[in-house]
Amino acid sequence: MSEQKLAEISFDEFDELNNPPPETTGFDRIVARRYSRRGLLGGAAALGATAMFLGTSALTRPAHAAGRFGFAPVEASTLDTITLPEGYNWHTVAVWGEPMWSDAPEFDHATRGSADSQVRAFGDNNDGMALFTRDGRYILAVNNEYTNRKVIWGNREEGKPADEDDILKGMLAHGVSVVEIARQDGKWSIVRDSAFNRRITPQTPMEITGPARGHDLMKTAADPAGVRALGTWNNCGNGRTPWGTYLTCEENFNGYFSSSEEIQDQKPVALPEGFARYGIGPKDWGYGWALVDERFDIARHPNEPNRAGHVVEIDPLDPASMPKKRTALGRFKHENAELVVANDGRVVVYLGDDERGEFIYRFVSDGKYVAGGDNADLLENGRLYVARFHDDGRGEWLELTPETTGMKSRAEICIHTRQAASAVGATTMDRPEWVAANPLKAEAYCCLTNNKNRAAKPNAGGDPTPVNGPNPRAANNYGQIVRWAPDNEDHTANTFSWDLFVMAGNPAVHTDAHAGSRNVTEENKFNSPDGLAFDSTGLVWIQTDGNYSSEGDFAGMGNNQMLIGDPASGDIRRFMVGPKECEVTGFAWTPDRRTVFIGIQHPGEKGNSHWPEGGDAVPRSAVIAIRRDDNGVIG
Repeated sequence: MSEQKLAEISFDEFDELNNPPPETTGFDRIVARRYSRRGLLGGAAALGATAMFLGTSALTRPAHAAGRFGFAPVEASTLDTITLPEGYNWHTVAVWGEPMWSDAPEFDHATRGSADSQVRAFGDNNDGMALFTRDGRYILAVNNEYTNRKVIWGNREEGKPADEDDILKGMLAHGVSVVEIARQDGKWSIVRDSAFNRRITPQTPMEITGPARGHDLMKTAADPAGVRALGTWNNCGNGRTPWGTYLTCEENFNGYFSSSEEIQDQKPVALPEGFARYGIGPKDWGYGWALVDERFDIARHPNEPNRAGHVVEIDPLDPASMPKKRTALGRFKHENAELVVANDGRVVVYLGDDERGEFIYRFVSDGKYVAGGDNADLLENGRLYVARFHDDGRGEWLELTPETTGMKSRAEICIHTRQAASAVGATTMDRPEWVAANPLKAEAYCCLTNNKNRAAKPNAGGDPTPVNGPNPRAANNYGQIVRWAPDNEDHTANTFSWDLFVMAGNPAVHTDAHAGSRNVTEENKFNSPDGLAFDSTGLVWIQTDGNYSSEGDFAGMGNNQMLIGDPASGDIRRFMVGPKECEVTGFAWTPDRRTVFIGIQHPGEKGNSHWPEGGDAVPRSAVIAIRRDDNGVIG
């Protein structure tokens, strides 16, 4: 593949090209013929096939002006700016390359900086975030998922690194930025030189905790005990704990490893067990990290990838603390980590694995949360489960144990979690993204962003992906949001009821199930729900990361956007539209709910934006603050 093409493909496309799923099985072909022949996904009967499992909110077309919303919905837009309802305003808070210390240089649009300047500046492609407070001060922890090679190396020929410093600059743009922010003259901004400011990068030492700590598969030449790893990268969604720590989630970690021995004796080098399931192969995604750090060379250090793909716990209020990789929460392409405290005090964490045909997980701690107590190790030990959804609207959590999976130990389960989930027969899902729990009732929601392979190809492990209850459409380009309510309102219960809150779609183009559920209208249509969070009033905020062409099947949808939904009525309204070619992602609210912080990631990823500065400026990911003109509460 050419460097030009490589620079333009997504992580999912990279995985499919370098680690294609198994050939379509006979079972899959039967499923595809059945649904095509019967027209289950065509006409009025299409939605009827799954309507009995959709909640009443999804089947009741909402009244346009009714509900709990304090704003008029905005129209779809293709403008290169932020579009908000009348009476709202926005400004940037933290921008890629912005210095976090006064001795660091300002961002240089000509060079895009250096490794030295980047490690002392806000990271790139911000994603999940959380706001913490101490003694009236505000500390924002923000994920920096990845960097756009054609942008960060846009000063180089063909957008490729020219030297080791370029590669290190790209590496150090990854990780997490922890910044103190303050509001002055009506605007939030970084407090430079704050004692809380910290960059956590792929070079930051981290403790390995939980069942996989010290296992042979975690040991390397640099860490023969298997207890200390270096760094975190491709940090996507996040979570936060009631004891004041930040959870950052490693997603597409695989695209950074490569092999110096791709071919030997004219044959491809055999890869270690489990690598194919995680998309780890001899080629990286074009970052070249193995050229400056040999631990990313799988020929030399085949265990190193096992130390990535975890949830990392960080204390944002203690810059000297060491982050902890929580292996008990499983290893896969983590989207976010939604934590709730169950009725009996145990901690429950819901987790999505963002790849086509992968699974939704739940962790239940062994210990119990005690307010004001020592909760530091609650995520170190517990039970890991995976979800099975039945077509009758019921489901259960299947515990992953040596007995149920056939694996030798919990350590192996926490390293090869995808294989363990396949072994127990979990339900393959349409790319599970963010999970969010309703603060007002015992229920959780998960964005299933899209899956073009539904009913066409198995997942990377060979598990079939037939059309089923929570994934009711073949070749699903629009996505849906599934929700479940644990039995007896107990998040530790092993059984639950589920329905679909919404099926995204385009009623201007389709009249079948691809038009979406009835709470999708011409006024609020969208595709690829991704980010998801509840505010304190019980409204659910939905962010998209999908097709922004506004053409064909996506006609009239405009740029990626943020919508707000009412779980009770099913009403969904568009609150914000982002600039060109961006993803809208990440949430944080001030305690008084007068400011909401939102992430704008990869504006102009295809070269057609200069947001936020305009003119000929380099497009830069940023955190923005949204407020009301009258300083009122948002929502």
